[in-house]
Amino acid sequence: MRVGSVSNRGSPGFDGVRHRQIRRAPVSRPGSTPPSPHAQIRRTRCGTKGIAAAIAAIPETAWQEIDYTPDGQAQVAECAYTTGKGKHAVTRRLVVRRTRLTDRTQQRLWPDWRHHAFLTDLDGTAVEIDKFHRHHAVVELAIRDLKEGAGLAHVPSGNFHANSVWLQCAVLAHNLIRWTATLGKIRGDDQLVVARTIRTRLLAIPGRLVNRAGRSTLRLPTRWPWAIQFATALDTLRALQPAPG
Repeated sequence: MRVGSVSNRGSPGFDGVRHRQIRRAPVSRPGSTPPSPHAQIRRTRCGTKGIAAAIAAIPETAWQEIDYTPDGQAQVAECAYTTGKGKHAVTRRLVVRRTRLTDRTQQRLWPDWRHHAFLTDLDGTAVEIDKFHRHHAVVELAIRDLKEGAGLAHVPSGNFHANSVWLQCAVLAHNLIRWTATLGKIRGDDQLVVARTIRTRLLAIPGRLVNRAGRSTLRLPTRWPWAIQFATALDTLRALQPAPG
């Protein structure tokens, strides 16, 4: 069995020493051997005295250019940062991304570098870890899609139990859409496809189910732009084998 790892991403609101001391703990999957450590990423406030001093001490030669928006510039660097005192002192990697605008008009408003930092015990280069850290933001898109695409923008009743049923149905619909997109290989470049797109292109489609000689056939529009995507997803999902047991 595979042994996987779990990455935990924390908010900058957890700024106490207890939270700044990132700990590794064993995480194992059922039936797996031996447990694997889980790594953590925790965003931190760059305005605190210690963090600001650590960032200021990073030499200019340590900053590496990364891809950014056309009207801006971004660089990544890292340094060691110690949290706690005495026997509670723990030194971790502080990965910092700094950004600034290059458009001359906007640059007058924000001429300086803006820093975004996080503590981590992940392995890899600073550029790789920063990219991994920013990719975690897709969960916020999934939560937004749960609200906008599956009906959780508001709950319909003043009754708690009725709203509980509504919540469970909405989450079930959301998960079915997400699994359909994942298992049906609908996603492009591993990017999130929102429920509205899937519903418009693959679910709420004009078609007729006709029966010819005892065989059911689904007739779709002749010049439908997503016909190949729909057929590929349908064939992929039909080919899935049921889970054992």
